[in-house]
Amino acid sequence: MNAPLKSLLSFAGLGRKRQEPRSSRTVPADNARRNIALDIKNVSHHFDIAGSPLAVLDNVTISVKPGEFVALLGPSGCGKSTLLRLAAGLDTPSRGSLLEEGQPIDGPDPSRLLVFQDPTLFPWRTVWRNVATGLEARGLLDTESARVDNALKLVKLDKFADAYPHQLSGGMAQRVAIARALVNDPHLLLLDEPFGKLDSLTRMTLQAELTKLWQEVGFTAILVTHDVEEALLLANRVIVFSDRPARIVAEFEVDKPYPRHRDDTDLVHLRQTILGQLGIAND
Repeated sequence: MNAPLKSLLSFAGLGRKRQEPRSSRTVPADNARRNIALDIKNVSHHFDIAGSPLAVLDNVTISVKPGEFVALLGPSGCGKSTLLRLAAGLDTPSRGSLLEEGQPIDGPDPSRLLVFQDPTLFPWRTVWRNVATGLEARGLLDTESARVDNALKLVKLDKFADAYPHQLSGGMAQRVAIARALVNDPHLLLLDEPFGKLDSLTRMTLQAELTKLWQEVGFTAILVTHDVEEALLLANRVIVFSDRPARIVAEFEVDKPYPRHRDDTDLVHLRQTILGQLGIAND
């Protein structure tokens, strides 16, 4: 495998073999067991910009239950995406700790995968080969190639296995990126505005499909979004951050059955409340 490919796979958390299962993962895989608890404890983080520290996270503490779907809302640039990178093990916090099932997160692992706003597909690889990338990097493709077919069926792209990225719409490309994560059987799926660049109709379709995937597969999910409505349609819990450096200013439980509807009175009221927390006037 060439050096640039290895570098990108490491960045995405795909280039490491999964560690031996911990005791909590020895139970047969069903929707109650294919997920993890994530504990973020007193995490602060800063970047060094021209020799000066730029604080982006300020004493953030969040406990995410196994199988929970949590949405993070806040102003652009406040530090939400940085928190996902820390949870993925791509960076180390300046202060505090992040724990997966009680164990410190000390680097990327296929159990925790990050899906970006841009699909970042390899243009020279077919859809099937793009989805297979993680298994190939871990030396599992020869024995577990059926997982690629299953992942493509989950995202309804099995008929496009031999297509190339330039032949896909934006929504289809994002489905490929999600399948590339799901094929590695992640216990924690980290979503960094995965639908932010899509048109509204495609966005609504993929929101519904992601909800169904989460219910069917059973992973724990954390979504960064700027869309309050999206957060309320998808998540069990919505966490609102301040401007940079990000601090938690409010949390909201969303105790509504799925599928949810945009005109639900309770969701409309909650949307108004959250917009108020974000300092946005709502008519």
